[in-house]
Amino acid sequence: MSLFFVGGNWKMNGNKESLGGIISTLNTASLLVLPSEVVCGAPSIYLDFARSSLDLRIGVAAQNCYKVAKGAFTGEISPAMIKDCGVDWVILGHSERRHVFGESDELIGQKVAHALESDLGVIACIGEKLEEREAGTTEEVVYAQTQVIAENVKDWGKVVLAYEPVWAIGTGKTATPEQAQEVHEKLRAWIRANVSDDVANSVRIIYGGSVTGANCRELASQDDVDGFLVGGASLKPEFVDIINARK
Repeated sequence: MSLFFVGGNWKMNGNKESLGGIISTLNTASLLVLPSEVVCGAPSIYLDFARSSLDLRIGVAAQNCYKVAKGAFTGEISPAMIKDCGVDWVILGHSERRHVFGESDELIGQKVAHALESDLGVIACIGEKLEEREAGTTEEVVYAQTQVIAENVKDWGKVVLAYEPVWAIGTGKTATPEQAQEVHEKLRAWIRANVSDDVANSVRIIYGGSVTGANCRELASQDDVDGFLVGGASLKPEFVDIINARK
């Protein structure tokens, strides 16, 4: 059984006071960090604050980065800057980056390649929109997104794949455990066929999309669900219950 991975994506929320409260809750909670790996995705301006405040058993992730080390790219941050804050992870390809900010599969692939070359771990996000699920093209969409990511990965040991159906992010709707398991199982089969058996057996495929303290245990019980990428609930005390979902 792979090390359960729980990421909290704080998105563009919080200030030092409110995030400090969340950090205090996590630092003092009884966490099953083994067999779990926990990483909190902080806004870039608070990466230093999060890393210096969180217990070292909890990792920190940037929510995005650019595809090169430095240059005239106003408002962007590089993997080198992220590493300089003592942070070891980055979230790339999140649906909000794809659909709010217009990032292409190609750009996300370039970011993945550079982040990995810079020795950052990558939480790489994929997922279909509601109209794509209703049109029956879920597999086609997530396979295409995964293909571009796979083309840019040399060391899968530093990659976590996050399946996040866009229609279930921040909507209160959640894929049923059966729906999540179905896509995760098919993704693992795709990796087996297109990358290798070893990677298919070892890569963690985590689920994101309105994960809460109420639904996390049933989701965690699915064979191919290796953890979660949690949005809103990661800003609440119930995040502790989600971290401890696989008991």
